[in-house]
Amino acid sequence: MTVAGPYEVGLDKNAANFVPLTPIGFLQRSASVYPNRLAVAYGQRRYNWREALERCRRLGAALAARGIGRGDTVALMAPNVPEALEAHFGVPMTGAVLNALNVRLDPDTIAFILRHGEARVLLTDTEFAPVIREALARLEHKPIVIDIADALGPGCERLGEMDYEEFLATGDPGFAGAPPVDEWDAIALNYTSGTTGNPKRVVYHHRGAYLNALGNVIVWGMRQHPVYLWTLPMFHCSGWCFPWTITAMAGTHVCLRRVEAAAIWETIAREGVTHLCGAPVVMNMLLNAGAGLQRSLGRPIEMMTAGAPSPAAVIEGMEALGLHITHVYGLTGVYGPAVVYAWHDEWEELPAAERALLGC
Repeated sequence: MTVAGPYEVGLDKNAANFVPLTPIGFLQRSASVYPNRLAVAYGQRRYNWREALERCRRLGAALAARGIGRGDTVALMAPNVPEALEAHFGVPMTGAVLNALNVRLDPDTIAFILRHGEARVLLTDTEFAPVIREALARLEHKPIVIDIADALGPGCERLGEMDYEEFLATGDPGFAGAPPVDEWDAIALNYTSGTTGNPKRVVYHHRGAYLNALGNVIVWGMRQHPVYLWTLPMFHCSGWCFPWTITAMAGTHVCLRRVEAAAIWETIAREGVTHLCGAPVVMNMLLNAGAGLQRSLGRPIEMMTAGAPSPAAVIEGMEALGLHITHVYGLTGVYGPAVVYAWHDEWEELPAAERALLGC
């Protein structure tokens, strides 16, 4: 018979010594400690962390009033707008799971994912109404549809019973929510295309989202209150967990509807952006923005990139503009970034061309 040791008696988990890890706590902390700091910037829209928490709670409460709870799926079809960010918190507040859809997919694939993921609610930007209408026509059991009517969007057809702001207005800003019973409870459902057949399901849990979000902080040596530009799709690996990373640091989420060179450069300058992510194609876009757009900002900006290795000339060009490039590698099945090309301080003394080669 095994005898319990002194550190195995009276030290069971209880509310005083254990709380399941969840990135929802990042939002609660930022709203409590930095309520008046800018949380979201999108065109002329601005709101602070106290207001961000209230909006996420309203979303959670409105969903809960429709019977959404633990184990349910809420789908999202939207570009990088504030509503997409709010869904990363408001949906899991109910115990439900967020399924952010790739906005570039065709109706057949969208229909498959909605059916396979058993989405009960779909939050969808009206820009994608033509695709969503066709996808919904392929479903026997249709989700509740809520339209995101973005003033900066094209203003297409509305498919839902109400728009997002009307939906939020039905929710309680004091909604307590349903925190995870176990930190291994699911928080997000993502699909990866693979090479054959239908998309494959990948489930993220609260613990993994929490830890990977903090891992991003460590990799970048990130200080409090970063200003992060959303050039990476939030539907891609849950935005590499950056919806939760930037919130943990009480930073500012600078939303961007379209990834275009002019909009990126103008937003970086206007909002004082400190960090952004993107594939090598985004770096090429910025380098070849054309006269009057490409600029050196006279201050360092951190950029994380992944995917195909970038040519040394691209990295050197980005460095010349003041962007420090961090290479990472990951995939949908591991919450996005999983491996980083760790920089060595002594490389800073090398000529720019040699530094660029090391970063390839």
